[in-house]
Amino acid sequence: MSKGRSWEENPELRARGEAERAAYAKGQRRFPLTRFKDVEVGQSRNYLVKGLIPRIGLVIVYGAPKCGKTFWVTDVMLRVALGREYRGHRVEKGAVVYIACEGERGLAGRLEAFRRRCLAPEDNQDPPFYLLPTRLDLVSEVELLAHEIAGQVGDERPVAIVVDTLNRSLRGSESNDQDMGDYIKAADRLRETFDCAVIIIHHCGIDDKRPRGHTSLAGAADAQLAVKRDSNGGISVRVEWMKDGPQGEELASKLEVVEIGIDEDGAAMTSCVVVPSADRSVKPATVALSRRQRHARELLNRTIERKGQVIAEPGDSNLMPNRIKAASIDQWRKECYLSLPVDSTGAAEQEAKRKAFMRVRKDLAANGVTKESGGWVWLVAGAPSTGTAEAGQGQPSD
Repeated sequence: MSKGRSWEENPELRARGEAERAAYAKGQRRFPLTRFKDVEVGQSRNYLVKGLIPRIGLVIVYGAPKCGKTFWVTDVMLRVALGREYRGHRVEKGAVVYIACEGERGLAGRLEAFRRRCLAPEDNQDPPFYLLPTRLDLVSEVELLAHEIAGQVGDERPVAIVVDTLNRSLRGSESNDQDMGDYIKAADRLRETFDCAVIIIHHCGIDDKRPRGHTSLAGAADAQLAVKRDSNGGISVRVEWMKDGPQGEELASKLEVVEIGIDEDGAAMTSCVVVPSADRSVKPATVALSRRQRHARELLNRTIERKGQVIAEPGDSNLMPNRIKAASIDQWRKECYLSLPVDSTGAAEQEAKRKAFMRVRKDLAANGVTKESGGWVWLVAGAPSTGTAEAGQGQPSD
């Protein structure tokens, strides 16, 4: 093929194009293109629990041991199986598969507590919630797992599959990029097979501010929720990150003890259910912002002052305060691209800036400094604005 020849002048390309057009006419094209004018916004529901869990995707729910994350996920998933609204959040009803790789005995008690405390007479007394207590190597067994789930649920295609926990379903290291990459691919395989949400329950790192292990997990997530427990037993669940939805939603809960039977010695057996808490003071501990986080926060503050708008009628009043002054995320991004320092130069510089902004945006939201909704971002009153530790003195530089 000579240089500079057009499509029409090259017999090989012309023949290939004609064959491709013929295949497309028969509906056989593997990579169909959609022209700009034909791209439409779908109106179907894109949530499993609106504002909390997307309908399809990888969801990470993480927290310290004994923080209540399993209690909370179980409670939410039972509402999904029942099709019952969750604390004002709409729910897409469907079957749920809960894979319990640890704490199997405790889960049976929690389900009995829910049955006794939360099921109303008019509710379905046998909701499509399937418990699978097992040891699992998700990477090597994902095909068999998907096959057996499909065979047992039949027409009740699961809308959510929960894996509790990542550590007990991974043969390898959480910190190894190859092992974690393979694990993410296996989780994606479940998502693709059932067109559902795959919810991974995971532990936090040493500083409890992010999921433990390799950062590729958070990068692959469609939503990330942090669960924390305070000294009074209060449980907070915060949406730290959601790719196609608002973030910053926070729920306050507590555990309520329920008697679930009498043991063989005649003593009462108990478990707990999650109930809403009127105490809205359950908040993460005060955090020190890194130098880069402080820089990004000041850039946002400047953007809001110079280009921000007062939002008189927020699209989602549950997340965005009335008459809050906010900036568009795009405006903030432009300021950060201009000012945030990165190590790369040349062709790699733009990609480095994109990653730096994504990282600092996630971190500020996770630390309660910013909130976002509908393409707007604003600063949270009372959130940390300065660091109590400089980089190199117990605080990472970014």
